[in-house]
Amino acid sequence: MTTWRALQRRWPQNWPVQPVVESQWADQAPTYRDAEPAIIDAALKRAETRQSGNWYVLAASREIDTRRPRGFQVAGIELVAWRDSAGALRVGPGTCPHLGAPLSQATVDCDSLVCRWHGLRVGPGAGRGWKPLPCHDDGVLAWVRLDHVGGEEPLDTPVIAARPPAASGVVAVASMAGACEPSDIVANRLDPWHGAWFHPYSFTRLTVLSAPPPVLDDESQDRFLVEVTFRVAGQFGVPVRAEFVCPEPRTVVMRIVEGEGVGSVVETHATPLGRGADGRFRTAVVEAVIADSTRPGFAVARRAAGALRPIMKRRAARLWRDDLAYAERRYALRNR
Repeated sequence: MTTWRALQRRWPQNWPVQPVVESQWADQAPTYRDAEPAIIDAALKRAETRQSGNWYVLAASREIDTRRPRGFQVAGIELVAWRDSAGALRVGPGTCPHLGAPLSQATVDCDSLVCRWHGLRVGPGAGRGWKPLPCHDDGVLAWVRLDHVGGEEPLDTPVIAARPPAASGVVAVASMAGACEPSDIVANRLDPWHGAWFHPYSFTRLTVLSAPPPVLDDESQDRFLVEVTFRVAGQFGVPVRAEFVCPEPRTVVMRIVEGEGVGSVVETHATPLGRGADGRFRTAVVEAVIADSTRPGFAVARRAAGALRPIMKRRAARLWRDDLAYAERRYALRNR
């Protein structure tokens, strides 16, 4: 018996981190028979029928502060976001109504924006030809409501699935963009079968325990249940059970339902940016990780959140560099 095998036999089963039995990548059980396109497509279509209330994710809450405004684009619309002196989120059109100056370069003064071209002031009290937009800060993400884009019945607040309180968890938000549509991002997340094949550096021992059939009688069955080990370092990982659900058309939530960190979530939000110079649609992926645990040792992780956050963002970015290639390929094939 090797030293590694002996270690595995003696390793306490109640510890959250477990040694992983390594196998050759090509020796995994193929998953293509289970990953039926009809299952993924049907789950995507059901998600697209759900109400969003015309809300779109802009960015991580912490990326918008009181010092200067930030510019964004959603569905081809230029936006500007900033915070007032009380820390409240403000969002509005990003183009000055006078001569079209970028308000992302304006100066914040007395809770309003002052255009650097000619001094026009816009803000909560509006301005000549400028009107603020409904916005929401949930403590993790900043949202904007664009009724003329979404075309749905507006909701007062975004549709947000249950998550751990941001104050008690460790939160990290990563953002990337690719040449695809929001549906391609959502479809990627509704294909859990690709995890250990496409991301062996992050996932191993992945089994899809249940998937919703193409035709559902009960909406509560509309989830994917997965057993998976998240790699943390070398040959060690954290085994959990997790579910994937879509609370609204542009969001997929992975929630841990058994194992370490029950209740922790990874929210993947797809925000349409509009067409690029090449005519292709572009979509931003904004992925929020809200990790929590009842273990006493998690308090250490909470205190070290500032150091952990960049590591968590790098891991998410690595995954999405691969998954955006998946989503872009899907978009390209559909538009040939």
